[in-house]
Amino acid sequence: MKLLHLSDLHLGKRVHEFPMLEDQEIILRQILGIVSREQADGVILAGDIYDKPVPSGEAVRLFDRFLTELADMGVPVFIVSGNHDSPERLAFGAQLMSRRRVYFSPVYDGKVQKVRLEDSYGEAYIWLLPFLKPAFVRHALGEEAGSYQEALELAVAHMDLEEGKRNLLVAHQFVTGAAQCESEASVGGLEQVDASVFDAFDYVALGHIHSPQSVGRPCVRYCGTPLKYSFSEAGQQKSVTVVELKEKGNVEIRTVPLHPRRDMHKIKGSYMEVMSRGFYEGMDREAYLQVTLTDEEDIPDGMQKLRSVYPNLMRLEYDNKRTQETRQIEEAVQVEEKTELELFREFYELQNNQPMTQEQEALVAGFLQELRESGA
Repeated sequence: MKLLHLSDLHLGKRVHEFPMLEDQEIILRQILGIVSREQADGVILAGDIYDKPVPSGEAVRLFDRFLTELADMGVPVFIVSGNHDSPERLAFGAQLMSRRRVYFSPVYDGKVQKVRLEDSYGEAYIWLLPFLKPAFVRHALGEEAGSYQEALELAVAHMDLEEGKRNLLVAHQFVTGAAQCESEASVGGLEQVDASVFDAFDYVALGHIHSPQSVGRPCVRYCGTPLKYSFSEAGQQKSVTVVELKEKGNVEIRTVPLHPRRDMHKIKGSYMEVMSRGFYEGMDREAYLQVTLTDEEDIPDGMQKLRSVYPNLMRLEYDNKRTQETRQIEEAVQVEEKTELELFREFYELQNNQPMTQEQEALVAGFLQELRESGA
C-alpha cells in the first residue's frame, strides 16, 4: 500500500506581503503528477490546509479543485485539521465527500475516525486525529489533561486500535526534538509531546513542523511544507514523503523532490556589489530573495532600487556596526527576561543538540526551587 504524505499547505498564505496562491496552485498540480506517476493508493494531508481559520474564497476554490481532481483519479484522501484551520469549517460536507473517498477528521468528541483499507498484506487502518489542545480533550472525555502530553496520551488510550493489524495515524502536533523554522509561529514549549505516545502505530504522518524530518524513530515523520514559507527554509529541498506499508512491521519511506515556480534564496554584500552585473550574472533573479546589505549607511529607497534588478525581493536587511550593536543589546535584554529554567533549557539543547524531556525539566525545576528556598 503506497501513500503520499503531505501537510501544511497553508493555502492563501502571504510571505512578506507576497501572495503565494499562484505558487501553491503550481505545486499542487505538480503533486497531482506525482500521485499519478507513483500510482498512489491514497493521499494524506496532515493539517494546516489553510493559512487562516476563515480562508479566502480563492484558497477554498484552489483546494476544491485539488480534491476534485484526486477524487476523479479514484485516489482516496485523508485529511485532518491543523492549528491554523477551523475544524468545523474544514469538515463541512464531510459525510457527502466520504462517498467519493475524501475523508475529513470531524471535530474531536472523544472518538477518532478510522478508515479501513485492504491490500495483499491484509487490512490497514488510517486514524484521523485533528489538532488537539488539553481543553479539547478535557471537554470531550471529561478527564483531567493538564498538558499536551497528557491530552495525547488520553486521546490515544481511547482509540480502539486494531491489534495485529497495520495502524497509521494522521496527526498535527509538535513532537519533542523536532527542528523548527521561522514560519512556525509559537510552537514548542508546553505544546510538546514525546514520540513515545505514538508507539502503537506503524507510521505516524505528522503536520505542524515545516522542515521534513523524522522524530524519535523513522516512522514518526513530518513531511514538511510543499513550499518555502520563510528564509530559514531557504536551504531546504522540499518534497513529498512516499510511505509504503508492507506486512506489519515493514514500512518503507522515501521522498520525491518538489520544484517550485520560484525558489527562495539569501544573498549578502554591499549595495554596489549586489547591483553589479558580475554579481548577479547567471543568478536566478526571479527567485524570492532576502538581501542583506553590509553598507554602514542605509541606502535611500533601497528596496525599490534593488527590485530594479531583483523583482521579487521580499526582505531587505542590514548587517553593519549599528545592527550588530542593536542585536547584542536585544540579546542581553532577552537573557535578563528569561527564567533560570529557560536559560538552563537553552544551555542543555546547545550542549546535547536535543531538548530536555519533561522528566528532566521537572528535575531541574525542583533543584532550582530547592536552591531558592535555601537562599543559595
